[in-house]
Amino acid sequence: MSRDGFTGLTEAEAARRLAEFGPNALPRAVGRGLAEILLDTLREPMFLLLIGAAGLYLVLGDLGEGLFLMAGAVATIGLVVLQEARSERALSALRDLSQPHARVVRDGVEVRLAARDLVPGDIILIGEGERLPADGVLLGGDVLSIDESALTGESAPVSKRPLTEGEAVDADAQPGAETGPYLFSGALVVRGQAVARVERTGGRTALGRIGVSLAAIEHQPTPLQKTAGRLVTLLGGLAIAFCAVVAIAYGLMRGDWVGGVLAGVTVAIALIPEEFPMVLAVFLALGAGRLARRKVLVRRSAVIEALGGATFLCVDKTGTLTENRMRVARIWTAGEDWADAADAPPLGAARACLGAAGLACAVRPVDPMDKAVRTLLDETAASDTDALEAPERTWPLRPDRMAMIQAWRAPQGRWRIAAKGAPEAIFRLCGLSETQVGDLTPVIQRFARDGLRVLGVASCVTDGALSDAPEDSPFAFEGLIGFLDPVRADVPAALSEARAAGIAVVMITGDHPATALAVAETVGLDASSGVLIGPEIAALDDAALAGRLRETRLFARITPDQKLRIVQALKIDGEIVAMTGDGVNDAPALEAAHIGIAMGRKGTDVAREAADLVILDDSFASIVGGVRLGRRIFANLRKALVYVTAIHVPIAGVALIPIVLGLPPLLYPMHVVFLELLIDPVCAMVFEAEPGGAHAMRRPPRRRDEPLFGPRQVGLALLQGAGVLAVVLATYVWALNHHSENQARGAAFLALVAGNLILALADASSSGGRLFAPHRRIYWTIAAAASGALALIFAVPPLGDIFKVAPPSPGLLLGALALAAVGGGWFGLVRAVDRRLPLRPPRSPRSPSAPLRAGRSPP
Repeated sequence: MSRDGFTGLTEAEAARRLAEFGPNALPRAVGRGLAEILLDTLREPMFLLLIGAAGLYLVLGDLGEGLFLMAGAVATIGLVVLQEARSERALSALRDLSQPHARVVRDGVEVRLAARDLVPGDIILIGEGERLPADGVLLGGDVLSIDESALTGESAPVSKRPLTEGEAVDADAQPGAETGPYLFSGALVVRGQAVARVERTGGRTALGRIGVSLAAIEHQPTPLQKTAGRLVTLLGGLAIAFCAVVAIAYGLMRGDWVGGVLAGVTVAIALIPEEFPMVLAVFLALGAGRLARRKVLVRRSAVIEALGGATFLCVDKTGTLTENRMRVARIWTAGEDWADAADAPPLGAARACLGAAGLACAVRPVDPMDKAVRTLLDETAASDTDALEAPERTWPLRPDRMAMIQAWRAPQGRWRIAAKGAPEAIFRLCGLSETQVGDLTPVIQRFARDGLRVLGVASCVTDGALSDAPEDSPFAFEGLIGFLDPVRADVPAALSEARAAGIAVVMITGDHPATALAVAETVGLDASSGVLIGPEIAALDDAALAGRLRETRLFARITPDQKLRIVQALKIDGEIVAMTGDGVNDAPALEAAHIGIAMGRKGTDVAREAADLVILDDSFASIVGGVRLGRRIFANLRKALVYVTAIHVPIAGVALIPIVLGLPPLLYPMHVVFLELLIDPVCAMVFEAEPGGAHAMRRPPRRRDEPLFGPRQVGLALLQGAGVLAVVLATYVWALNHHSENQARGAAFLALVAGNLILALADASSSGGRLFAPHRRIYWTIAAAASGALALIFAVPPLGDIFKVAPPSPGLLLGALALAAVGGGWFGLVRAVDRRLPLRPPRSPRSPSAPLRAGRSPP
């Protein structure tokens, strides 16, 4: 039997029950299947126009052109469906990653399992801030306070007591009962921690019986997707209007109304940038997948846009900058000063202090310091807690009493009460005089300077009934315990990278100021402005706090509500704030921050639900890595949208301008289909695979009011597109005067395709890197396929007849390619020169917003 009397199921028995009862999961929202993706795609105006154009060609008797258009439409639709299916697979993997987990006792050992693997009979450990993963009964531990409002609609928490010996389990127990032992899936533990046994899983739980399902959750489009949808709708309306204008003009000028309708359809197809929604969906889904592989789980995809623009990272010390792997390093009492470097275990007064601390710890500890105390107690075989199974009463930590207090039954009807917590709280609990506190202060400061987290310990023995106010008990001071939590090895490098990126890193901790300073010095955090402590923050108004935040980077003795004040003050000052948190009380700060970051290992379910991101390994380096990847995703998405817009300019221009000028039509629907088969994979696969720029983390964050696709990007896209359009039209007009119409059209179409590909390479590779780098294999594969397809069109006369082109002469061919290189590649040359210029130095991390504040809009 384990230390606390629960061995749990064996793995073999758990596997048998899992096969018998099935997974502990409710029906969940499933991704779209191929049929649904296909139907959604067919609703897009682009594909409706393609199918309409193919039908017109078939009806009018041009069978070859009609069949080609139909094949092209099918290929284009298939390509989009494949891209969407790829996105759905990425989202499905993320849904699997975001499944809840539970702490379970199997074979007498505590393990962390996916909640879906729980079976009836499993012994689970539950604690404050967690959602119950299944229906069960409370076996031991604290008296829990449970919020069952998700099941009952009643907001007031209810209390739960452990199941008494010999008490029968009611199989029909319902949520809402006060003081019962029954727990229900989906309820939230508001206070306390305990051990429970699973009774029902999956659809047999109370949550399953009332039909609550993840399948009922409707995933709303992100703001970016809504913006793209509005843009496509607007351009679609313009395309239809242009279609009518071109058809009428063509018919009136040439008397060919059928040709006018086909020309109008060609212009409409060319104008609609239907790639916008697909690009956004692919980038957000695959970007979230890339972040997950870096241990950053995205809960809200819209945060990806904000991630790369963070100007402030507010992080916890414990578990984020440090390993959250506490050990007892020092025990100080009036009679002994024990250090873990000594060969001997703590004895005498030090051992008594440790035993009292153990009585104030959870029976099955979750907190790292509780675990450290319990571990040392086990190693020293301290006898104080051997005969004790569970406390009779617990007074948990509160903002006004930063101490954990537990009462245990002692012989002869007496009570042993133990407390541990912040030294100041313990001093008040013991009623120490100013002189006594003054004598102890140097010890605390010495511990803190050594980077130790310090807890005070007190205890007492009383007779009679327990008081509701533990402060009424005659506590005696036992001593101080110092805990060492090593700094993570990767933090200094990650901190240096954040500083180079112009991001201010703020450390927020509930520890002693000297401990915060010691850790800051170890990791290289700016401590030149000292430490701002919680009581000082409480005395500042919002304006004064904002002023201090511009310089101060260390905060100690901070409460969760002060975290929220820090976030709000930074937002008012125009900063983009990322805030980490793990506790129930951190949820408001996580919600208020632009980027709420919860810890995946030590974080509570409430914190994870309030957060935008979950750091799966609780590491600061993963947060900085997420910012780096966020900048990459943002930059590549912007480049893809610029490219999509740019390439539609020459497509629409060469479809419309020759008709207006009275020249033979240059583009027909089959040409546009060919180009769309290039654009879709290029903008989705090539741009998404581009690595971040070499200097991406050496530049300041972008301005908060800087849009993803604003006037500057629109202007650049129009300029790039105009360059390709000019060379294509020049090629066509010149060739018409010296060659046949089909040769001229062939040369101009060749210039358009080549300019498209060269422009894609210039835009995608603007961040640098080798031309034939491995990640650009996709691009070269697409370019080779396009070149092969063009060669076939020119070499096979039936294909040439369908496209209405003829092989250009060698001189015309070389001239078209040379002009295409100029029209599509000038931007790449400009960027290459720009990269050789000296890099603008990043702004100082001590005043990260000064150069940018003038352009920011208030939150």
